[in-house]
Amino acid sequence: MRQSLSIILQCLNKMPAGEVKVDDHKIVPPKRAEMKDSMESLIHHFKFFTEGFQVPPGATYVPIEAPKGEFGVYLVADGTSKPYRCYIRAPGFAHLAAMHDICYMSLIADVVAVIGTLDIVFGEVDR
Repeated sequence: MRQSLSIILQCLNKMPAGEVKVDDHKIVPPKRAEMKDSMESLIHHFKFFTEGFQVPPGATYVPIEAPKGEFGVYLVADGTSKPYRCYIRAPGFAHLAAMHDICYMSLIADVVAVIGTLDIVFGEVDR
């Protein structure tokens, strides 16, 4: 715990002072205080939340380590404000794929026990 606290303090000391968010109203909504004084900020606020912002065309896959395994999101953008494709890969997907090898030559009653052991949630696999 002390070592973790030391690392956090080192990171905080190296961070530059000031705001962290960018001040571009095409990417980040304006502050509430600005919207009370500026009509342009209010317009940017409504445009940001109704139209969104345009993402450059391309594809990306971002995996993270979840409690049950790898959780990944694959996004494909076509240059508009809405994603062209979004695929979510849940950890249970790989567990369900392994069911055939795990349950090979087993009884049907054993399949229920294996599903409970692997903690497969069919709602997350069926995305």
